[in-house]
Amino acid sequence: MKRNEILMTFFALTIIASLFSSCSKTPSTPYEKYVAEVEAYRAHKDSLMQFAQNSPFNFKEKVEFHPLKYYDVDTNFVFKSKLYLYPEQDTITVYGTKGEARKAIKFGYLKVKDEKLNVYKNLGRDGEIYYGIWFTDGTTNETTYGVGRYLDFEYNENPDFVYAIDFNYAYNPYCAYSSAYSCAIPTKEDHLNMKIEAGEKKFHD
Repeated sequence: MKRNEILMTFFALTIIASLFSSCSKTPSTPYEKYVAEVEAYRAHKDSLMQFAQNSPFNFKEKVEFHPLKYYDVDTNFVFKSKLYLYPEQDTITVYGTKGEARKAIKFGYLKVKDEKLNVYKNLGRDGEIYYGIWFTDGTTNETTYGVGRYLDFEYNENPDFVYAIDFNYAYNPYCAYSSAYSCAIPTKEDHLNMKIEAGEKKFHD
């Protein structure tokens, strides 16, 4: 379930909920507002994961649900970068967790400190083009899912556009919850030589 899909539902419900929450404490600082936004997003995602019929807990097979696990919200894992397009956008083979070969275009990269974070251009089953990021880091297979984690990415055609890379929204692919799913495995070039102690942790211990 992509972040933007969850956010659309979340913000619609937030407008309704705000009518009934005027007496609740409102975050007063930008930091408090940011933390509250991320935590509310996570709580809403938990609700969708538990109850939505198309969630990985209910769709292909019934998986016992418990709340998803996260690192505490940390603004030190929010970065800014332009997108640097590769001069030659090669089509590469990426393998799924069930062994199937997939094709993806190595589109460009973002800069995270001194590291490159690859952005891939993909073709969905409905023929729609979408962009995505998958990565491993120093937490992989320790506190975070052993295959790796994902970030959603919305491409802006302005070459000077500055993206926010927010690892507090890093999430597990569906195969982290259920063996009925297959997900793309990050390549060696998608590894970050740092510990991204932000975002979602392992679901299964």
